[in-house]
Amino acid sequence: MELGVFSLSDISPESPDSAASRIDDIIDYGVLAERHGLDVYGIGEHHSAPFAVSSPAIVHAAIARATTKIKLTTTATVLSVLDPVRVYQDFATLDLISHGRAEIIAGRSAFAEPFALFGEDISLLDDLFAEKLELLLKIRSEDPVTWSGRFRTPLHHAEVNPRATGVLPVWAAVGGTPASAERAGRLGLPMALGLIGGNLGHAKALVDLYRAAGRSAGHPDERLQVGITSHFYIGETAEQAYEEFYPYYERYLAPRNNRGRGWDVDKQTMVAFAARGGALMVGGPREVAEKILDLKSELGIDRFLGQVDLGGLPTEMVRDSIARFGDVVAPAIRHVHATT
Repeated sequence: MELGVFSLSDISPESPDSAASRIDDIIDYGVLAERHGLDVYGIGEHHSAPFAVSSPAIVHAAIARATTKIKLTTTATVLSVLDPVRVYQDFATLDLISHGRAEIIAGRSAFAEPFALFGEDISLLDDLFAEKLELLLKIRSEDPVTWSGRFRTPLHHAEVNPRATGVLPVWAAVGGTPASAERAGRLGLPMALGLIGGNLGHAKALVDLYRAAGRSAGHPDERLQVGITSHFYIGETAEQAYEEFYPYYERYLAPRNNRGRGWDVDKQTMVAFAARGGALMVGGPREVAEKILDLKSELGIDRFLGQVDLGGLPTEMVRDSIARFGDVVAPAIRHVHATT
């Protein structure tokens, strides 16, 4: 099982952070993740003011030149509003810079702002995503490529360059919509499932739906990989983690900081979310290791990524959390896998 961390690059209005400082920190966290032996580092893509990164490929290129092993992914690429030709070119370039470590997690978008910014009709969100994903996969597999659709000018024997070092990995991001899980399975794409609320039972229903759709489409089980993403913090102990993390978790979710979106959460509710079987991956090393192992045993996951720097978490807290994950939790998980 692959283990890693990711940043959505949020800029908390209750912190001193700027886009420049956040990008510096996000690059440093990617380098640190490799230093502590993690397998994957992700960066989200957003197109509104509370976020620092609109082009993960560019930020990952800086990380690529300071690392040698860690996979560089997106969490996620807002494919619904982008040109798949350009997306492929950007990540093929990153793949060449990183010597084969680039990948894409393609998503529909959780926000309305990108559709207005890029001139796309949000009422056609699902149709836009489906068509653009189809084209991205065709570009990945065919060179040259011929294609036509509803939302873009046709391609006739087009050469899309540069080419990645191999088959560029593309995952499908799923936020909880059954139709999205089914589509990922039908296409035989790995699924990156956001586990933000609820419990493992909610996630299992979507994972089962994904695998059933994949098998019905004739895809072998080994192709139907599942990754889980979740809010994340590892303290020295569970109680310390709850105490330290809560103020940042509260303001990250609060409607006052999210243009009216989100919800208010008290500490008792947060601790309940972090209990065994809950979606929130916060605790001491033992608690977080147990919860990730539960994901493996109950959902059969192939990858776990924790959102490591939300809500204006101080840099030292983020760095310590990454170090505990890589130095304590990851080796414990790998040891269990090696002996079972």
